[in-house]
Amino acid sequence: MKLISAAKCFLILGSCFLILSCHHPKIVTPSFYYWKTVYKNNETESAWLKHFQVNKLYVRIMDVDTDENSADPVPISPITFQNKLPDTVAIVPVVFIVNNVLKPLSHPHLDVLAKHIAAFVNGKVQQAGKVSYDELQIDCDWTATTRDNYFYLLNQLKSNPGLKGKTLSATLRLHQLKNQKSSGIPPVNRAMLMCYNMGNLRKYGKQNSILEISELKKYLDHNVAVYPMPLDVGLPLFNWAVAFRNKAYAGISKRIKFVDLINKNQFIFIGNNIYKAATDLPEFGLLKADEVRWEDSTVPDLEAAAGYLSGLIKSDKINVIYFHLDENVISQYKYADLEKVDDLLR
Repeated sequence: MKLISAAKCFLILGSCFLILSCHHPKIVTPSFYYWKTVYKNNETESAWLKHFQVNKLYVRIMDVDTDENSADPVPISPITFQNKLPDTVAIVPVVFIVNNVLKPLSHPHLDVLAKHIAAFVNGKVQQAGKVSYDELQIDCDWTATTRDNYFYLLNQLKSNPGLKGKTLSATLRLHQLKNQKSSGIPPVNRAMLMCYNMGNLRKYGKQNSILEISELKKYLDHNVAVYPMPLDVGLPLFNWAVAFRNKAYAGISKRIKFVDLINKNQFIFIGNNIYKAATDLPEFGLLKADEVRWEDSTVPDLEAAAGYLSGLIKSDKINVIYFHLDENVISQYKYADLEKVDDLLR
């Protein structure tokens, strides 16, 4: 056996060190959405913010929808603050705009809407106990027919004196990422890629429309690398029961919990994630033989999504925002679950 010379050993070791030093773990900053109509201190939710050293919370301020009487855009279910946000947590106000609101609006009407949004948000931020904020996020599932009006509204928000110097971000759904030519690129500083609600919710079957990796891969791939702005990542922490009657979509039942589905006096498990009502269940709005598909954000799926996304996002820094901060939701997870997801994104 030949002995390797000292010079060759140093050369090999140097090459290995160079290879290893080229890999720099990404800086992953976790945060949460707060999507409830009342903000109040909650011991469990506060513990999660503290554990993950969350320094900003994405707070839904209001929906914008059409008024039934005047047909004008109006705030729907705006948040109220029973308590102020913690001093250590900054607020990122989020405004959800119903897509159809934008279709009939002229530019003068959009000018007014931008002013109203800015003023309303600034007022709510003060109610949250904050002097100011650094970022405003707009959430809208815009389409080709509303794109021009939506982008015009975003530009009006960017130029609004009350939002001067602030980052403007927008949510980005998977179909908007994939179909960049028809969807267009919103005139914002950064986008939040929604890696959930990706399947056909209304289609009968065993799929999971919240998060399914095979479905996620149909949209992302090279589309992430070519998107011309920084991307944050949104991951789901929620579940729901999708009801079907005679295999036709009947709606989402927010009252049904998983513990109800495994009650054999109420439901019969028929395979995969499908359950059948064993009797009439008026408390859930179900008739006997109605079927329920349980959809969930499982830890294995979250881990698979994080591992896949890590290879696509080339930035050294990733903001991951979990939807959403609610005791009933996050109590189904452990700190270690999200720590592993964050690690896989690095």
